[in-house]
Amino acid sequence: MAFDFTGKTVGVTGAAGINGIGFAIARKFLQYGAAVFICDLDEKALSEAETKLREYGTVKAYKVDVSNGQAVSGLFKEAVRDFGYIDVFISNAGIYPQIMVCDMAEEQWDTVMAVNLKSVFLCARECRRVMDRGGVLINASSFAALLGSAGSGAYAASKAAVYNLTKTLAAELAPYQIRTVGYIPGVIETGMTKEVIESREKELTEAIALKRLGKSDDVADAVCFLASDQAAYMTGTFLEISGGKLCVQNPDYAWNQYGKNACGTA
Repeated sequence: MAFDFTGKTVGVTGAAGINGIGFAIARKFLQYGAAVFICDLDEKALSEAETKLREYGTVKAYKVDVSNGQAVSGLFKEAVRDFGYIDVFISNAGIYPQIMVCDMAEEQWDTVMAVNLKSVFLCARECRRVMDRGGVLINASSFAALLGSAGSGAYAASKAAVYNLTKTLAAELAPYQIRTVGYIPGVIETGMTKEVIESREKELTEAIALKRLGKSDDVADAVCFLASDQAAYMTGTFLEISGGKLCVQNPDYAWNQYGKNACGTA
């Protein structure tokens, strides 16, 4: 499906990692004609991402701590000044520490909640302020919001909160004609998940009906759909982009029965 975002401005947080979901989302919107601004804290990576994204269209990068209210307010003011309006905003920033809950320092817990959850609240508040003729707010949750994971409990808790918060925001922002939706990635190959995938790839893949890990572009295409006019009657809902992760207890069964010959190919 092709989309047309010509004349639209899209903002994406956590978009500095060139192997990440945020970068892929920014690139897709540029390819579909939008002007895009990205933000992150890693100045070097942000500059590299901006340079690469310029190959696809109009883009500007801002170094911002999205867990800081004053910084977020400043981001939106600068973006409106530079682009005139913000039509779509994607709260994608997140961190994924692998630490058992009871082994975490209080500061580590607070950091996870600040980056993964507080940032969504802060950006939503600014979206209401600047989207005075409507828009789309899209929040990143995670499969961990539906099924927690030992070793990343703080992450799972923060993403479950984002899931719930997004539904509340859908109702509260509806009078402003702001659609609020979200996406739930499964196991996506990114810089953030590299270590986990390398240590458990076979185990992770076995739980996925499609028998492959996801790519950042798999998520980016779905996010573009959520932002498009084709999704105009969608709010307060999430798209799960997981390849059928744990859709049944025994995804291997069909593969054992049919295998690669199911479509008549060797």
